[in-house]
Amino acid sequence: MDHEVRYAAGGDVSIAYQVLGRAGPDLVFVPGFVSHLDLAWEERFFARFLRSLGSFTRLIWFDKRGTGLSDVPREEVSMDACVEDVRVVMDAAGSRRATLFGVAVGAGICTSFALKYPGRTRSMILWDADARLLEDDGYAAGWSEEFFSSVLAGIDEGWATGSGIASMNPTLAGDERYRSWFARHARAAAGPAQARELFRLCAATDLRPRLHEIRVPTLLLHHVDDPWLSVEHSRYVAARIPGATLVELPGIDHWPWIGDMDAVLIEIEAFLTGVRRGRRNRPAWGPEALTTREREVGALAVAGLSSLEIGRRLFIGERTVETHLANIYAKLGINSRVELVRRAVDFGL
Repeated sequence: MDHEVRYAAGGDVSIAYQVLGRAGPDLVFVPGFVSHLDLAWEERFFARFLRSLGSFTRLIWFDKRGTGLSDVPREEVSMDACVEDVRVVMDAAGSRRATLFGVAVGAGICTSFALKYPGRTRSMILWDADARLLEDDGYAAGWSEEFFSSVLAGIDEGWATGSGIASMNPTLAGDERYRSWFARHARAAAGPAQARELFRLCAATDLRPRLHEIRVPTLLLHHVDDPWLSVEHSRYVAARIPGATLVELPGIDHWPWIGDMDAVLIEIEAFLTGVRRGRRNRPAWGPEALTTREREVGALAVAGLSSLEIGRRLFIGERTVETHLANIYAKLGINSRVELVRRAVDFGL
């Protein structure tokens, strides 16, 4: 799949985005707190999640202003500016109307976009949506002021060490490789001061007065035992968006690509296409998706054999070898034999 980074002009900042896949409806993915278009592909779960979405949609996703490869604006980030960034990315990608898929912070941005640009919003998929981050009268699901203050105070250490990964995604507790990637990703995606600014933006946003105005089909998804954002948030939002559907999924992690990712993808594909697939015995993307023959061809390619030599070794035609290599590149999200050789260890070849 194409990992080319492109830029859309959003006023005085440029917003980095990528387009993946060609088949299916346009899906604009607005990631959660921070993101980084390059480093995301080094995390195998997230990379598989993105590739899977791109297998049945034309997936458009981007780094929010102030994060990742996008510019840091001179002024504080506002919700209105984030909404306009969605619009300029859609314009740049040639998407007139799309389904918006937002995770946590991204869910709030998608909801705000649907309110401002209903004609450009085909539907919404909201993961871990909240009407507001902090608790209030009639909104007990929110964080307390004390907990919010502790989160802000812990950002420097969390950004330096990746120590917060286990509190958000308990199944990753003790996974040192993942903790190391998470810390590197967070530091590259935003500085601690930018992270605090984003948290304050979340705390200042209150969508409660306008949820009833949403008029597009909406699917909400939430792990029922998410420790970071209670499922009560999504229950509140779903009850106030006309016609919205809430699917509560078993799970204890905050991110949709950690834990039972297939359950999430099945719901998203069914909502977008009307096709509900069964679980795959083999994933569609990543090293686990390679067949035995593809692994044999890949290992020989890494060893330096030409397609003709591989064919002779395996008693298959040269054209068949090239077909296997094309399938390998697609499943691993790479574009060439050079990249296959360079990342052979990562792919288990």
